[in-house]
Amino acid sequence: MKSETAGAPSAKLADAPSAISAAVSAASIGGAAARLGRRLFGRRTAGVDRMAFGLVALLTIAAVVGPFVTPYDPFAVETSEALRPPSAAHLLGTDDVGRDVLSRLLAGAGLTLLSAAAIVVLAAAVGIVVASVAALLPRRADEAIMRACDIFMSIPSLVLALGLAAALGPSMLSIIVAMVAASWPSTARLMRGILRETMSSSYVESARILGMSRPRLMLRHVLPNSLDAIYVQASMEISGTIVMISGLAFLGVGAPPPSPDWGSMIAEGQQYTTTAWWISLFPGLAISLGAIAFGLVGDAVRSFVDPSSRRSS
Repeated sequence: MKSETAGAPSAKLADAPSAISAAVSAASIGGAAARLGRRLFGRRTAGVDRMAFGLVALLTIAAVVGPFVTPYDPFAVETSEALRPPSAAHLLGTDDVGRDVLSRLLAGAGLTLLSAAAIVVLAAAVGIVVASVAALLPRRADEAIMRACDIFMSIPSLVLALGLAAALGPSMLSIIVAMVAASWPSTARLMRGILRETMSSSYVESARILGMSRPRLMLRHVLPNSLDAIYVQASMEISGTIVMISGLAFLGVGAPPPSPDWGSMIAEGQQYTTTAWWISLFPGLAISLGAIAFGLVGDAVRSFVDPSSRRSS
């Protein structure tokens, strides 16, 4: 809640480093992926951005229609076809029980990418709601909520997500719940700092003088004008979320076998890395390309929202 006292500006400035730190932490993996993409393809240009958007579009199409266009049943066991290398019959080879790797990649695209999108959207929604409520509450309640966010943020997100997912049992729903629980505090911390700054704007003060209630003021003026940073954070977080989903699935807390999510596919093929390298290689490439592409797209969104950031691109 914006303080009504004269100390509000200093409190707002004191909170700015925390909000910036939260944004940097939340988008770190996405930013790393974007930097890796720029190192691979050179200084970011319109061509690189178009390529990244094109790859994201292809991945999105694969996530939506992939399960319906698989050349083979991704769950069908055919031991006579086990560990077949890439060929005309099986473009990406088969795994240890004869399942087609390409079919499982396509089937797992939706599971991995749509889960990542759901996590980012839900974490952003929870963070925005918490920040908005905190901004409307008395200052002590506001500070108590932010201290709770700080406690959550002091725990490494991967460790917190791993513990929650393990406690809930192996399933993709467990990963989604665990990662939302681990991700929302950074969004809430960032959003609360932005809301505080927006609530001190002259047009908000004018609306308050005209008698507009605080909840209506928040919904009509403050919140809609404070979402740009959330768009940037969400676009940068998708790449890191893809990596974390795959990492948790690799560690065994994701959907149980025979789930075709990409992290589980890498785990299934790790014992065959020298004899059947294709089982783990192609899911790993899909994860890497997805993380780099979404990281570059997030970087492009950041440049669009904040043109001054282009100087450092």
